[in-house]
Amino acid sequence: MGRKEDLLIMLMEKRVGFKADEVMSGTHRFVGGAGPVGELPFEFKVTWGPRRLGKFLNPLDADFMLSDLAGTVTVGGLCDDASCEGRLEFRYVEEAKIRYIFDFDAGGKRYHYVGEKRDLRPWNLHKTHTTCYGTLTEADTGKVVSESTTYFRLSTAIPFMLSFRWG
Repeated sequence: MGRKEDLLIMLMEKRVGFKADEVMSGTHRFVGGAGPVGELPFEFKVTWGPRRLGKFLNPLDADFMLSDLAGTVTVGGLCDDASCEGRLEFRYVEEAKIRYIFDFDAGGKRYHYVGEKRDLRPWNLHKTHTTCYGTLTEADTGKVVSESTTYFRLSTAIPFMLSFRWG
């Protein structure tokens, strides 16, 4: 069989997925004296994508529009390029959101990040698909540490598109 036939068989058997590399960068502010005062850099570089495209695209599957993610996060005043792991949720229909959720360690503590691209509508995708509002908490206590706004920058669009690969 040829490559096209092999790919078709893998798709039919739901063994094929994809990966993409994404960078979101912007700023954050510590909350309630949790760190230095002022606006500081916040950036995460993650690789995400479903392991099984069939499950990802099946609305009856528990993994519908869910993907693992892993990469690094830089939180000014807290950490530089800390390893992070979590998931990416595409919640277009239920909540009109895309949600990034990941955990990482810094300074002897475990942190939990939730960032959302909100109010996704066909007429505002240029804004809503490029702006992510996030909250960083201490994983153990749930105490809010920082609030951030990050952006998918135009300068990262071509590398992002070129990073798509079958996996």
